[in-house]
Amino acid sequence: MPSLTRVEATARGAAITVESYEVDLDLTGGVELFRSHVTIRFRAVPGVETFAEVKPAKLLAVRLNDDDLDPALLSDNRLPLGGLRERNTLTVEAEMAYSNTGEGLHRFVDPADGETYLYAMSFLDDVQRIFAAFDQPDLKASFRLTVTAPAEWTVAANERVVATPRPGRWEFAPTRPISTYLFTLIAGPYHVRRDEHDGIPLAVYCRRSLAEHLDADADEIFTVTKQSFDRFHELFAERYPFGKYDQAFVPEFNAGAMENPGLVTFRDDLVFRSAVTDTERERRATTIAHEMAHMWFGDLVTMRWWDDLWLNESFADYLGTRVTAEATRFDRAWTTFALRRKAWGYAADQRPSTHPVAPHEVVDAAEGLLNFDGISYAKGASVLRQLVAWLGDEAFLAGLNRHFATHRFGNATLADLLASLSATSGRDLADWAER
Repeated sequence: MPSLTRVEATARGAAITVESYEVDLDLTGGVELFRSHVTIRFRAVPGVETFAEVKPAKLLAVRLNDDDLDPALLSDNRLPLGGLRERNTLTVEAEMAYSNTGEGLHRFVDPADGETYLYAMSFLDDVQRIFAAFDQPDLKASFRLTVTAPAEWTVAANERVVATPRPGRWEFAPTRPISTYLFTLIAGPYHVRRDEHDGIPLAVYCRRSLAEHLDADADEIFTVTKQSFDRFHELFAERYPFGKYDQAFVPEFNAGAMENPGLVTFRDDLVFRSAVTDTERERRATTIAHEMAHMWFGDLVTMRWWDDLWLNESFADYLGTRVTAEATRFDRAWTTFALRRKAWGYAADQRPSTHPVAPHEVVDAAEGLLNFDGISYAKGASVLRQLVAWLGDEAFLAGLNRHFATHRFGNATLADLLASLSATSGRDLADWAER
């Protein structure tokens, strides 16, 4: 299937503005497929042609405004859309396949007790494995989700539950504008612990077979979460911008963690099942703070395209380490960073695949995935620490706050960030950025 190119994303971004998604998922079918129904409302330049993406097991029905479209029009993962109006409604119904690879809606059967667990991973371009979408980071929209699942399950998503009209039916509040790659949910007989801090509802989830281990560590996880929130609220003028903060430790996760607003997902190796060193506990704490940093860098303000991936990951690595060192008992987090994370960056920089922290060009989304390495994380974080030393912490933080205020719930580029930092520091950062 073709990967979305930057040229295509730029053209589509100029042609349409997505307003909302209404997503209805039925998870009560068999072990291989689930039913997906989405209604997308969007504006367009009248008469323009574009496409949506969807990767179904079977495309059942497509309706654009007043017309039914032939599902056979789907080519690879692209659904062509023509004759658009100023205001449009696209409805797509499909059967979708569960995954066992951490892409789309992942299905796992716990060998400990035979229970089934689901979680959604929409990154980098995998929301189209769950429902049809305009799948690029700069077409942000509000998502309203409804889920049908076994009544005994727990279901959580980016936003809070607002109604359960009948057993086995969950309706969620609409999200703030977010990118498609940040949509998520979990569903299954998850074990949950709840708390609250500074007006923010908190929860942690894991599969039932790990309940005793999560319970043993819940106080530490909540403490790190609360301390990190307090420090971020000291650093940033913008408070945590989403409604709740859930953290789900999920099985067979193919990354360390994912910064879905309102429902961060982590690999459940971070639920410790035996005695571990403080180094491992520090690693978990910095991961928690790293993902929380993304609530501002990545979720509130999102890169326009994947060439600015480092605006997500380098900042989260820098701020996650900084906040862990400044706010939690793990006050030597920078020492660990210097010994481990920075070495990861050095190693990546010596390979033939080395690249600038901020690449000059990322041709398509697939190429963007190649840049998730020690350069985009650790080397970028090291560069940012140097920048803070040069500009001064006050000017640096003032620039970040200016950046958030200017681009909140929107998208931004490196040039946008440099403009904010230059304005607050009085320095021309063009030469620094080039170097």
